[in-house]
Amino acid sequence: MNEIDPLDITILDVLQQDIPLVSRPWEVLANRIGISESVLLERLKRLCQAGIIRGISPVIESRSLGINAATLVAFPVPEEKICEVAEIINQCPEVSHNFRREHHYSLWFTLAARDKESLNKILDTILTRTGFSENTILNLPTVQKIKVDVRFPITRKREGIVDGSA
Repeated sequence: MNEIDPLDITILDVLQQDIPLVSRPWEVLANRIGISESVLLERLKRLCQAGIIRGISPVIESRSLGINAATLVAFPVPEEKICEVAEIINQCPEVSHNFRREHHYSLWFTLAARDKESLNKILDTILTRTGFSENTILNLPTVQKIKVDVRFPITRKREGIVDGSA
C-alpha cells in the first residue's frame, strides 16, 4: 500500500465511532460514509494487510463485569530472557497487554482481577513462575480510573486543525 487516500482517512475516523450491533454493521458504516458495503470491506482488508489496522474490537467497561482491580507491572528482564518471561506472562488470562521497552524495566504488562486480593495472588504466581521477586519489579496499581476512551481524529490532524479534546 503506497499511500492512504481521503476515503481511507474517513474510514479510519468512522471506525473509531460506535459500531452498531446489527446484523450488517459494515453496511451501516458504509452508508454513513456514502459508499457501498463492498467498497468498505475491500478498503478494510487493504488497510489490515498494510498494517494500518491491527484489529477491530469492542471497548469493554471492566468494572461492570466485576473486574475492580488493575495494575501496571514492569520487570527488569535481561535481553536473553525476554521471550521466555513474556511467554509465561502471556499464559495468564488476566494479562491484557504485554509490551517491551528499551529500559532497565524492559517488560511491562497490565493485569486485572475482581479485587486486590485476587490481583495479588495472580501477580505472586507470575513472580514465582518467572523467578522475579516483589522488590525487583515495579507494581503500579490503578488508584483512579481517569481515561475511558481514546480516539484519534485523523481527518482533523490531516487538515491541520488542532483538537485539544483528546
